[in-house]
Amino acid sequence: MTDHLRMPRPISSRDIARWPRLTPLRFTVLVALGAVLIASIGEVAPGPDRLIGALPRMASLLDRMVPPETDPAFLGRMGLRLLETLQIALVGTVFGVLVSFPLAWLAAKHVSPLNAGRWISRGVISLFRTVPDLVWALFFVSAVGLGAIAGTLTIIVDTAGFCGRFFAEAMEESDPKSREALEAVGARRIDILFASVVPDCMPSFINTSLFALELAVRSSVVLGIVGAGGIGQELKSAFELFQYPKAATIILAIFVIVLLMERLTDWLRQKMG
Repeated sequence: MTDHLRMPRPISSRDIARWPRLTPLRFTVLVALGAVLIASIGEVAPGPDRLIGALPRMASLLDRMVPPETDPAFLGRMGLRLLETLQIALVGTVFGVLVSFPLAWLAAKHVSPLNAGRWISRGVISLFRTVPDLVWALFFVSAVGLGAIAGTLTIIVDTAGFCGRFFAEAMEESDPKSREALEAVGARRIDILFASVVPDCMPSFINTSLFALELAVRSSVVLGIVGAGGIGQELKSAFELFQYPKAATIILAIFVIVLLMERLTDWLRQKMG
């Protein structure tokens, strides 16, 4: 058999026309972005000499972390903190999804009963989504005190912002013909929501909620650093007290928990898909 080599098609003027035209404004923006990038690299990017100088210290730190701590009393305390971390993530995700659903409905175009007032719900979703979770954790620690309650409230707000955005987009992309048919017979907006929009968007809702659970587990791990409960508090204490074997055990436990949660959500996604 003879192999036929396909020569690449030459670039035509039509291909070139598909590229966006480089206007003076676009050129100025690109030059400005390039200048900012180069200046930022010089300010914050680590230089080779600094990286090479840090290697012995990294090696020394890793050496002090081995072997990991296996004291039964410590492992028992760490297990309780891990359980608390999972509880924060699970409870926060469930309540966050429940909060995000009405926010998404009120924000979704062609679905919301607020019409022009949708921007209020969109603003709330944007506020929840754009403020980092550690900032929310500091806010709730100041408001309700140290502990898991502050962490759970943080995950609720973070999940509501994450799911609210994607729930609203799914609702806007739902089948318009089904909605229009129900509107034609005089159905209310809330009837259209549960009779047409929710059944059409349910796969997207499930996938988004499972992704939110994965993110919540990762977030709840670090919330303890600012006093919002979970295993992060043990990790912070271990590093502050130079108890590096304990820190190594905690890091390994976090890795296992996050990995198992990813496997679980992937399995649930396949079963429900």
